[in-house]
Amino acid sequence: MPHGTVTDGWQNWAGNQSARPSRVATPATVEELGEVIRAAAESGRTVKPVGSGHSFTAIASPGDGVLIRPDALTAVREINREAGTVTVESGLPLHRLNRLLEAAGLSLTNMGDIEVQTVAGATSTGTHGTGRDSGSLAAQIKALEIVLADGTVQHCSPDENAELFQGARLGLGALGAVSAVTFGVEPAFLLTAHEKPMSFDEVLGGFDDLTAVNEHFEFYWFPHTDRCSTKRNNRSQGPAAPLPAFKAWLDDDFLSNTVWEGACRVGRRFPAAVPTIARVASRAWSERTYTDTAYKVFTSPRKVRFIEMEYAVPREAATTVLRELKAMVERSDWRISFPVEVRIAPADDLWLSTANGRDSVYIAVHLYRGTAELGYFTEVEKLMAAHRGRPHWGKLHTRDAEYLASVYPHFGDFTALRDKVDPSRVFANDYLRRVLGA
Repeated sequence: MPHGTVTDGWQNWAGNQSARPSRVATPATVEELGEVIRAAAESGRTVKPVGSGHSFTAIASPGDGVLIRPDALTAVREINREAGTVTVESGLPLHRLNRLLEAAGLSLTNMGDIEVQTVAGATSTGTHGTGRDSGSLAAQIKALEIVLADGTVQHCSPDENAELFQGARLGLGALGAVSAVTFGVEPAFLLTAHEKPMSFDEVLGGFDDLTAVNEHFEFYWFPHTDRCSTKRNNRSQGPAAPLPAFKAWLDDDFLSNTVWEGACRVGRRFPAAVPTIARVASRAWSERTYTDTAYKVFTSPRKVRFIEMEYAVPREAATTVLRELKAMVERSDWRISFPVEVRIAPADDLWLSTANGRDSVYIAVHLYRGTAELGYFTEVEKLMAAHRGRPHWGKLHTRDAEYLASVYPHFGDFTALRDKVDPSRVFANDYLRRVLGA
């Protein structure tokens, strides 16, 4: 199962969420999508569009309602060079979007680190990369087409249905079924990536400078060690100097996936070996520099299955939180095989964006599939909540509507809009009832 799958039931990529929908529909047009939603609403069933299944939460779970596969909604409706936009249907995977933009000499401004998600799934859950000045995929949306609970098709932008646009750009699937997305794009560009090992104290001591002088900065800290792997991506005038094919395969596929999978299995079977594995792994990635097409630098293959929790904390709290997290791991008896990932984002104005109104730092913790949690996620979440952290909507957390209302200034605006466009909760599921209220 490469991604979210449906046979006699549905399961997400990580294998930690599953459901048995009453019906699976694969509409090929927006009109057919509207008919499916209207029929489900009239029969009292809920509806849930499901993309690649790459969320770790149950945000996309259809429960026993109607599951909509967007596999046939993948058309490229328009590339408008003059306006700097591309309009594509909701089920188009990001990897196909990247390649069609490359062929047209265009690019998204920023991306996350994988490209298997559908455009609607990625934007609706707040998928992001790292950027000093450029935000999430949803922040790059210029217009949307969305099918509401009564089956009607609505177009929205800053100038048309502006309130719906403000909520639906990052709508959690709670307002309707997004059928098409218009992204802002720009002429294709190259990025130079400089990857370098550094110590934990060196990274945190220079964090302000590292995030200020680099367009895209991120790092991984290996628990049970003092070592980090850093990555700085900056625009380049070229020429392109990609990694040699064998080197790219060796580092980014064989070592990062095949060998890492084996190491994680050993660590799961023999937890006492994890610190040693971490020390070896932290030294496996050496310094390297290469220049390539932007999406090829932003993204990389991720084949090792895991579960993940990620919180966005205020930029000014980041180093404090990271030092507390390291101390927490060191005084515990946890054995953490996966590195902690740290990325940054500028403030934006999307109502339910984890970066709404504040410059943010994302801190993500992971566990290899099948590994006992033993309190790691629980204690990390307490730490994040103590700093008014906002959980990634597609990654594991236990926050509810009461907590989320306290950390999102426009939470009430979003829930009021939901009451207006989906009063019967056609698009609800258990996850949305927890995070948004009934």
